[in-house]
Amino acid sequence: MEPLRYTRRNRSPRNVAVVILWLAGLGALGLFFGAAWWLLGLLAVPVLPLVWDIWADTAAGLELDDAGLHWFSGRRQGTVGLSEIQRLRFDTRWDFSVRVTLILTGDKRVRLPQEATPPHRAFEAALQARGLDVERHHFTVF
Repeated sequence: MEPLRYTRRNRSPRNVAVVILWLAGLGALGLFFGAAWWLLGLLAVPVLPLVWDIWADTAAGLELDDAGLHWFSGRRQGTVGLSEIQRLRFDTRWDFSVRVTLILTGDKRVRLPQEATPPHRAFEAALQARGLDVERHHFTVF
């Protein structure tokens, strides 16, 4: 069976556009509305992790083949054999993101990094094609 490969880099046009629009909005607040410098500084803090990711050009990805599941995100990486996976749990969060948790034999749980997971519908189909059990849970808190 064909392996599923997914790679994502953080230096993408979308991320650069988000940073530019955020900073342009802060500039507009300062120029047109006379916002205080400390308020502008406070509102700039949430965009700093994305600026760092763009600067460092970090990557994340996942590969699913007949032997196992391999993932990486920045300096973190992991590998699990398909025979070790009891089931996978897909949780849809309140922000509509999907978190994937591997439930291994022996009830050990491994949460895949969200930035390393491919689009959930294609990922779920590839997992089911390999005979793995997949659970879907919508709008859970934990």
